[in-house]
Amino acid sequence: MTPSLAFARDGAALFPAVLDDATVEVLRALANERIGARPGARLRGDAILADLLAFRGAIGALAATLTSPAARVVRAVMFDKTAEANWAVAWHQDRTLPVARRVEVAGFGPWSTKDGVLHVAPPFEILARMITLRVHLDPVDASNAPLRAALGSHRLGRVAAEDAAVRAAEHSVITCLAEPGDVWVYATPILHTSDRANPPRRRRVLQIDYADFDLPGGLAWAGLSSG
Repeated sequence: MTPSLAFARDGAALFPAVLDDATVEVLRALANERIGARPGARLRGDAILADLLAFRGAIGALAATLTSPAARVVRAVMFDKTAEANWAVAWHQDRTLPVARRVEVAGFGPWSTKDGVLHVAPPFEILARMITLRVHLDPVDASNAPLRAALGSHRLGRVAAEDAAVRAAEHSVITCLAEPGDVWVYATPILHTSDRANPPRRRRVLQIDYADFDLPGGLAWAGLSSG
């Protein structure tokens, strides 16, 4: 872990060289296969990820260390910034969860569908118990669209979208530089942003959300299910 960062306090930390070169190449091939001309794709039913993201895999073991051995994959998304898909994202919090089916539970809503998968906005305390891992497959320097995160902002509670940039400015901001195989971990509700790459270059990232608890009221995580 980066010595200057403490995950519980700051809500973000770098874990270098978690994956070896061979595993990075496998994930790059998966990105090429699944994304195509799109900026990203949710990964479902990909057997290649099962061992890597499970409790005894390199990524799953890291998630379990930061939560508990009960950690399971909530969502896995592959992003691929290129010259043709070179987007920017304003300051924001991640707010929705993919679920297996619609069940009306107090505090959960509104509902939406993304990439064919049902999503719901949960109460903030659900997001506050989750972590997000970003597995880097390409070098990310200051010009290649690094994530920037407002340290400690995961403790603010729900922040209105129109207030996100102002609230982020109240905190120290870290630029998440990385090499292939590095993993940045952040508390899921932390305020974060990223710019377009300048000049445009490829920046592939496997992003995985983990939780070590069940949802209430009959709701169930969608996870990596192909359904």
